[in-house]
Order: sequence, then C-alpha cells, then structure tokens
Amino acid sequence: MEGEGISKANEQKPKFKSICVFCGSRAGQKASFTDAALELGKQLVERNIDLVYGGGSVGLMGLISRTVFNGGRHVLGVIPKALLSHEILGETIGEVKIVADMHQRKSAMSKHADAFIALPGGYGTMEELLEIIAWAQLGIHDKPVGLLNVDGYYNCLLTLFDKGVEEGFIEGSARNIVVIADTAAELLRKMEEYAPVHDKVASKQSWEVNQLLESNQSGETPTA
Repeated sequence: MEGEGISKANEQKPKFKSICVFCGSRAGQKASFTDAALELGKQLVERNIDLVYGGGSVGLMGLISRTVFNGGRHVLGVIPKALLSHEILGETIGEVKIVADMHQRKSAMSKHADAFIALPGGYGTMEELLEIIAWAQLGIHDKPVGLLNVDGYYNCLLTLFDKGVEEGFIEGSARNIVVIADTAAELLRKMEEYAPVHDKVASKQSWEVNQLLESNQSGETPTA
C-alpha cells in the first residue's frame, strides 16, 4: 500500500513547476477568450502548476491570475515600476516583483518559468511571444512555448510564420518551436511531450557564460 502511494505521488508530479502566461490586459470581444483564460487557470491548478504573469488584475491577465490564486497555487506578477498605477493594470494578484523596465520584466518572467503559453492578446502579448520564440531559436532557452489558438485568433500569425519559411527567412525546423492547440488540456499535454528539434544559433551554455562575464564586469547579478 505504501509503495502504491509513492507510485501515485510520482505519477501526479507535474513536469512544469510554473508556467509563464502571456495574455491581454483586455478581455476581448468574444466569451470564448475569457472561457479559455478561466479553463487554462483551472488546468494549471489541477496539475499543481504555479503561474508567472505580467501583473495586474484586468482583462485576461486578471481572470487567469485570480483563478490560479483562488485554486491555491502560487502566483507571481512581474510588473515594471511605471505600470504600478492601479488605473493602468489594477491590483496585482499574489506575489509582486517590481522591475525597472519591460526588458527586465521579460527576463524575470523567463527566469521563474519552466514553459510559456500565449493566450489571445494585443501588441504586448504578441511581442512577448515572438521574443520568447526568438530566444528559443537563438539557443537562450529550450523551454516549451505554447500557443492557445482560441477560435483561430492566431491563424494569421501562424500563416505569417509559414510565409517566413516559404520565403527562406525561417528555418523549417524552427517553425516547430511553437506548440499549438485549441484547448488548454490539449496544449499542456503537447507541451509535456515537447522536445526541441530546431538548430540553435548558439548553445545555451555560451549565452550563460557571456552573461556571467558581463554581470561580473558590471557587478550585477545574472538574471537568465
């Protein structure tokens, strides 16, 4: 019986301790967007996965952070000092990490997450998604990057990726960096099975060594 309990505990151990979610500070026009944020939050709770997000309590960001927090999981909101005003993003849910700017925000979010998921969102969400994809291509990280394509919201972006491959600007193997699904449960399952197949521009170790050297010269603490 004791061995059985240990076996079950191992089976329930999540592959990801925490996932960074990029999403809109608005809720969007369709109920399916809010439904997807709520469902992703529930899936994280069920899988014992903590949330890292961009802070605040408005839009899809507020929905998923409240769902995860109320479900008993840890929530870390990373927010630049300039956006602390409640009039901009509302009150951050869970633990708050204040950073100097948007660059530090993305670095901190990446540092504290084992994987990334993008829900529907605007320019900021898309910029965060594209940068984390580029970091994977460059070899800065090898963490799964998931795209929750709710009601085909990202179809045009995915078509643009395909065009980049067709015109020779994106390697075919790099097109597979992004894990895509229509539902939260399917996306998480695919991300758990993800293994990088693309050619990296440089090794992760070389990025870490260079960052360490720069940090030592400037007296700063490495964040990657």
